[in-house]
Amino acid sequence: MTDTQRSIEILEALVGFDTTSRNSNLPLIDWVEGYLGRCRVAYERIPDQAGVKANIWATIGPADKPGYILSGHSDVVPVDGQSWASDPFRLSRRDGRLYGRGATDMKGFVACCLAAVPDMTARRLERPIHLAISYDEEVGCIGVRDIIARIERSAVKPAGCFVGEPSLMQVIVAHKSKRSLRVTVHGHTAHSSLAPQGVNAVEYAARLIVKIRDISERLAAKGPRDPLYDVPFTTGHTGTVNGGTALNIVPESCTFEFEFRSIGADDVNALVDEVISYGRNTLEPAMKAVAPETGIAFDNRSGFPGLDTPASADVVALAKQLMGTRDHGKVAYGTEAGRFSAAGIPSVVIGPGSIDQAHKADEFIAESEMAKCVGFIDQLIARCRAA
Repeated sequence: MTDTQRSIEILEALVGFDTTSRNSNLPLIDWVEGYLGRCRVAYERIPDQAGVKANIWATIGPADKPGYILSGHSDVVPVDGQSWASDPFRLSRRDGRLYGRGATDMKGFVACCLAAVPDMTARRLERPIHLAISYDEEVGCIGVRDIIARIERSAVKPAGCFVGEPSLMQVIVAHKSKRSLRVTVHGHTAHSSLAPQGVNAVEYAARLIVKIRDISERLAAKGPRDPLYDVPFTTGHTGTVNGGTALNIVPESCTFEFEFRSIGADDVNALVDEVISYGRNTLEPAMKAVAPETGIAFDNRSGFPGLDTPASADVVALAKQLMGTRDHGKVAYGTEAGRFSAAGIPSVVIGPGSIDQAHKADEFIAESEMAKCVGFIDQLIARCRAA
């Protein structure tokens, strides 16, 4: 049986590495590799092209049989501008809670997986358990793509994947897909007293933003519904806007970012295409009639496929059996499970902690959640031993 205290000690070490996505995660990777080495577990480092970040892929048990992936990411979101009661990169233990950046999203799950490695090796598994620790999940599920490419080169494919994003250990069978874009409106400047001779980039950006809002309101009022989601319809959102220099100058440039998060019944790409078509066919002709050099640039920021694992799938039944539950749910936030599923690996999301704590000041995970996760992994180990 895995000791929950061991997982907390490992979490303390992991939180101590500032793996904000803008930073390298290699110090954490070095630590994990040292730990796996001491446990005599073979692992593979899968670096990014620049050599400043890396994934880890490790297999415990026979590699020639289909097994199960325990997947977690190493990166965290920034703490900039947040007011913490304690050092966010030093685990603090108060009233049954463990505070620190990444404690719930999602170093808590990674710590539970690593704490279980000695038990995995001691049990002589008949079906393998794979550990997948990725980089840059928070900025578009980037690193996991190289892990999936590694899996696709293998002769034997995994039977399923458990992605440990915080779900309060509820079995999650689906999440929304996402696409986000940066839009740059190139206008034509003029003195504000001669405004009709210019092309106001801020105003044309505003018209695009209103279009995104109109689509969102249409989806909220008349779009498909999926009641298992807390927000049961597809949503659109504009998050940042930046443009203009002074009130008496017609703005030459304006940039904004927007996203759609789509339930399975909607096509997120079609929604993005609707926005682009409006910009190209309705707005740009009017802009270019005044100044031909003007226009609108659409650049992809990030995105990930949705997850929609059938409730009847074997991986769902197994997750429920391991947790001793009959229930499942769906979530609005995205995870790497969508990428695993798109690659043909049946996947569910199940992990300790609450998404309500993620990305906030004083992020924490309850010790009781760590204990539940440890119990889940113990049950998986027992299952793989008896397979």
